[in-house]
Amino acid sequence: MDTIASLFSFITWPVSWVIVQFHKVYGAIFGPDTGWAWGLSIVSLVILIRICLIPLFVKQIKATRAMQTLQPEMKKIQERYKNDRQRQSEEMMKLYKESGTNPLSSCLPILAQSPFFFALYHVLAAIASGKKIGVIDAGLLESARNAHIFGAPLAAKFFSSDSQVSALHASLTDVRIVTAIMIVLMSASQFYTQRQLMTKNVDTTVKTPFMQQQKMLMYVFPIMFAVLGVNFPVGVLIYWLTTNVWTMGQQMYVIHNNPTPGSKAQAAYLERLTKHVTQHGKIRRRSEKAIVKAIVAKGRDRNEFERKFVNALNKAGLAAQADGTVTKSVAQAAAQTEDGAAAGTDTATAAARRQQPKRQSKSQRQSGGTKTGDSPSLEKSDAPQDAKPAAAKQPQKSGSGTRSKAQSGQRKGGPQRPKSPSKK
Repeated sequence: MDTIASLFSFITWPVSWVIVQFHKVYGAIFGPDTGWAWGLSIVSLVILIRICLIPLFVKQIKATRAMQTLQPEMKKIQERYKNDRQRQSEEMMKLYKESGTNPLSSCLPILAQSPFFFALYHVLAAIASGKKIGVIDAGLLESARNAHIFGAPLAAKFFSSDSQVSALHASLTDVRIVTAIMIVLMSASQFYTQRQLMTKNVDTTVKTPFMQQQKMLMYVFPIMFAVLGVNFPVGVLIYWLTTNVWTMGQQMYVIHNNPTPGSKAQAAYLERLTKHVTQHGKIRRRSEKAIVKAIVAKGRDRNEFERKFVNALNKAGLAAQADGTVTKSVAQAAAQTEDGAAAGTDTATAAARRQQPKRQSKSQRQSGGTKTGDSPSLEKSDAPQDAKPAAAKQPQKSGSGTRSKAQSGQRKGGPQRPKSPSKK
């Protein structure tokens, strides 16, 4: 480990400078010789490095998803050229080139972080040996050697000898208890992060060798960290534990807000998005618009969860657009127009019914005939008695009855036409 760390000695000066700057800030709060001042300086170094690596982390996510998408094609190439390794490699490289995918992109954050990790290890190893390094002079060196985290010096290791620990003004029991707890936490956080990726953010519809490799790494990485952790100083364990916790939180955020298509996380995300869109009728954030836009662009290639999302929007009278927005569907707008027209008709009918007079009872109608104020009785009394309808004065023309009978199909006089016998 010391040999590997020495290869990155060129970066020890900037790493030591950053730690010293953070130490000045925390030293003014907790005291310059306390373990909190030096420990928080290392934690702040991790956070600063991880913030700088966020663009690489985003690139890693895209590369990992692109690799997952290419797994079916890669499997076909492996089966087709299983007896020709050279042709298989050529076809794989051709597939990567056509899709614009680089398998090494998923390892970029780890590769970019490695120099800082080994540089910090080199700095802490020099502190344990009592050697000045970078911008850490004799005064800072003595302060760092006297700093303890829960009774364990920053430069102590799990397998440090009793004499080495005594020189750092600590006990071997405290050092081993603290380092053992930190190694367990470091391995557990690594296992949980990998397990979360495998169980929630992997496309379950495609079974590929890539998934088997990820499952194997889920158990290999924690064991590897546990084996290597016994050789790490306490300061490096703080660095690596903080890195694992940051990675776990960062991955939880990505899984919750931008899950892999076809995964369980996508099913939960689209269920939450459907509930919100049906309640509010719109998309909230830009990231949600990007996901809806990608779903619309897939067309018939949507997976099961994406089809359920689109169908749920249609049932709610909504339609996802190509730009990622959501609008009311044409059928819903027509239904609302018809409902509005029907509501207007019902309102007019109700108003007309309200204008009609109330029906009178039988006793009210009989008593109303004797009243002088009743207009129908006045009209009858004022009318002349000898006034008869004009039709009554005109004499009835002869033969009108005969004509009516003839029109009804009967003959004029003589025998009548016999009726046709009924068919039995």
